[in-house]
This record gives sequence, C-alpha cells and structure tokens, in this order.
Amino acid sequence: MPKSFDYIIIGGGLAGLQLALRFAEDPFFIKKKIAIIDPSEKVENDKTWCFWEKGEGRWESIIHKTWESGRFLTSSKYLKFQLEPYHYKMVRSEDFYRFAKEKLSKSSNFEFIRDSISQIDQVNKVAQGTKDTYTGEHFFDSRINTDYLENPKYSMLFQHFKGWIIETNTNRFDPDQFTMMDYRLKHNHSTSFTYILPLSSTKALVEFTFFTPYLTDEAVYDENLSSYIKDFLEIENYSILETEKGIIPMTDFPFHEESTSLVTKIGTGGSWVKGSTGYSFKHTEKKTAKIIDNIKAGKDPKTNLINKRFRWYDAIFLDVLKRKNKKGEKIFSKFYSKNSPENILKYLDEETTPLEDIKIMLSLFDIEFIKSFFKKGF
Repeated sequence: MPKSFDYIIIGGGLAGLQLALRFAEDPFFIKKKIAIIDPSEKVENDKTWCFWEKGEGRWESIIHKTWESGRFLTSSKYLKFQLEPYHYKMVRSEDFYRFAKEKLSKSSNFEFIRDSISQIDQVNKVAQGTKDTYTGEHFFDSRINTDYLENPKYSMLFQHFKGWIIETNTNRFDPDQFTMMDYRLKHNHSTSFTYILPLSSTKALVEFTFFTPYLTDEAVYDENLSSYIKDFLEIENYSILETEKGIIPMTDFPFHEESTSLVTKIGTGGSWVKGSTGYSFKHTEKKTAKIIDNIKAGKDPKTNLINKRFRWYDAIFLDVLKRKNKKGEKIFSKFYSKNSPENILKYLDEETTPLEDIKIMLSLFDIEFIKSFFKKGF
C-alpha cells in the first residue's frame, strides 16, 4: 500500500527544508502528516548561501560570517560601499541542513524518506518513487524541468563557478569587507569575475564565477583561481582547505507554470531563483511564508508567488547578457557606481517601487537594453 501523507515535499534542499520549517513552526499544521523525500542524506557542505537583511533574522544561530561593507572592482574602478542598514550574511549548507533536521525531528508529524521521485500521477494523487509509492493531498515539487535547456524562446545563461577556501600563514585578508565582483581578471571577454568572502585575516573563500551561455572545463576555473591568488592577492603560499563548485540556471524560463492545483513547484523548479543574479536564500524565505499564508487563507498555495514585473526586468537583462556577454562588466559597473547600496539591495529583493525601478534602469542605459525591452515585451 502507498504511504499516505497530507503534504509531500519532494526535495530536501533549501526550498524543501525552509518550507518544512514553516509548517513545523505553525500550530495550524500540527496534525498534518508531512513527508520530505530526497535521495540524499544532505550532510555535507555542498553549497554556500549568502544574503542581506536588516538587523537579525531567522537564521542567526547558523550564520557563519557577517559583513557590513563590500567592494566592487574593475581595471578602472574601485568602489567601496557600506551596506548599512543591511548586513551581508553567509550560511554554510551543512549548518542549514543540520539545523533544519534537528528542528524537524522534534515534530512527530514529519517523516524523512530517502527515495527518488520519478513522476506524480495527478489523477490518483500518487508520487512514484524508486523504492515506494506515496499519496498526498498536495505536493511541493522542487524537481527541475530540463526543457529549459532546449527552448529558444527564453534566455539561457549559467552562473557557474568554482571556489577554494584558502588559508595563509600571515594576515592577508580584511575580515570585515567582502568582494562582490572583481573584474580585473576575465576569461575570453566573457562576464566572469572573482568573488571573495574573507572568513578571517588568514582564511577566505575565493571563487571564480561566470555568467555565460556556455559552461567551461574544470581546468579553466583552476587556472583563473591560481592566477588571481598569485597576481591580484599577491599570495604565494597557501593551503586549499575546501573546494566548492556549482551551476545555477540564469533564465526567464517559466518553471512555475508547471504548478497545478495539486502540485506547487518550489525552489529553482518554481522560478524562485532570481534570474539575473542567482540569489535564492531570502526569496525562498519570503515565498515559503507566502505559501503558508495562502493555505491558511484557503487559497491555492501558489497564489501570488511570482512577481511578473521583476521577472520582466530579469528577462531583459538576461537577453542583453546572452547576446552581448562581454558587456557584463560595463553593466554591473554602472549598477554599483550609479546607485546607492540600499537601493541596489532593495531592487534585488524586489521591494522597490516602479519609480525607483525607472531610476535604476536609467542608470544602466545602453542601446542593447532598448532592443531587449521590445523583444521581451511585458
């Protein structure tokens, strides 16, 4: 017989666990049986998430490091910016997974299941796994439809990166200031840059990142990381403590349109990752809260999860970057030099007004944006 639940969360990553925590924290769902199905144990540090917020938030007990100032560099610009009233915060995935599982294990109505779901029969409300079958009244599905890779209607770029946590014998880093983007080292005129999160005066995550329509060989990351550390950080002797790499889709593909009355798509599979930046942590926090509010109000869980206005902005930006990838440095340089840090972060959080949006768009003015504006009609 299939295992039966009220809610089934497919995927125990960022979106699935944040949603599960929302269920666990609200007495409204105390009698609901909830399954979290994922083929992985989720115990290793496979990701680093960063986000900004004002004051203290939900995750203070697992914040690994916090910064109040940052910098942006090109061959001709050096911009240092204070984030006040925001703080830039870092969470390691192993800490998040442990925190979530410890909290959820205290609630008897949650069950973690190690299985991989192949399909959902929406007529019979059944999810088919490789080990078992599961019935539910509603499914929250983080699986990604790979059709986006082949659909020419939408812009498709990848944020792909590799980072090393390095340690030196002497003080080489300012632990109070992170580097958002350093464009002084680029690969073949692409939108590529170095991102640095100093963890102490002797330790930092140094990450070489691409925003490109293509992927690259492993050796390219290693070569650029080595060159940056030697030529720009001027560090000769260091140890590599950890390695991190990943690929994040940057696209206006409407993953969320696969949601139905029975299945709500979540995470990357629900268009929760911001297409123009790849940031997801705070967007996930907001969207999981909205899902809970919707259910308690008797609404479809997916109601008002997607902001069409900001998806349009992202679609325009992605189209420009896809067609003219080498313009990334110029675009981001205007973005950071002509807008205040507070307005930048409000915009990326999708909290600005249309008037504030227009001011930011004017600061980025380029003929390529005009072309994409008409191509990606609202």
